Amino acid sequence: MSDAAATVKPVYFELSWSILSSIGMINVLYGLLIVGITSLNPISAVPIVVSTAGALANGLCYYSAYGHYSPIPTVVAGVFADAFWLVQEAGVSFYSYQILTRVLAHRERKLFLGCFWTMITIIVCIRLMILSSRVLDNLNSTSTYQYRIDHLHIGYFTSIAIIESISSAFLLRIFLAAKRTSLEVRSKGNLFQHLVRSTEIRVASLGLVGITRAITYTFQTTAQSAESVANEVDRFAYTLECMFPILLMIDILASRMLGGNQ
Repeated sequence: MSDAAATVKPVYFELSWSILSSIGMINVLYGLLIVGITSLNPISAVPIVVSTAGALANGLCYYSAYGHYSPIPTVVAGVFADAFWLVQEAGVSFYSYQILTRVLAHRERKLFLGCFWTMITIIVCIRLMILSSRVLDNLNSTSTYQYRIDHLHIGYFTSIAIIESISSAFLLRIFLAAKRTSLEVRSKGNLFQHLVRSTEIRVASLGLVGITRAITYTFQTTAQSAESVANEVDRFAYTLECMFPILLMIDILASRMLGGNQ
């Protein structure tokens, strides 16, 4: 009786992955509304893309970790889930990237691009190692590589926090330099203050999420289930990450409104 109960497939909407996937789908709808109000451009596309990736990743995680399907479909679902998580988690950094590539020039632009793409390469490589380790575990129905996966996540989330810190440092430097030298910027005080504060909020939010998840993964004992306090804290931090596109959409709307009024 207990063995049969252990193999029962959990109902999708009884698990947090369904809620996280639903948050992503709702964010996509909100993103499309923002595009209708403003316009479709690389900056407004970022929250839509990362929300879509998050919705797909969380849905596929349920299929891979809880579905009790044959090994090959489970492995394929796990591979795509990890790929979409990469898009979701590293993709938010392209919001600042789109802004900076438009305003930086010469040596500063080359320095930023070098730092940014170096960190993106590191993030992608770490995620590929996580993906390959999960494939081996799924194929063998074991958790042999879970220790490696947990410690790879520490470097992964730390790298995400670092890349957002780098982008924000460049943004704040540009805003402060523009305020000192440009009468036009000083005359648009509300817009300038909003840009500075939104940048500070983004780096603080992503930095907090990245550091929190890096710490919690040092105490992880299971693959995709929240069975300890550390797992639950990590799930909470990831929920905040899923909500992050809303902050980007507010930033887009606020910039549009303040820019139009001044």
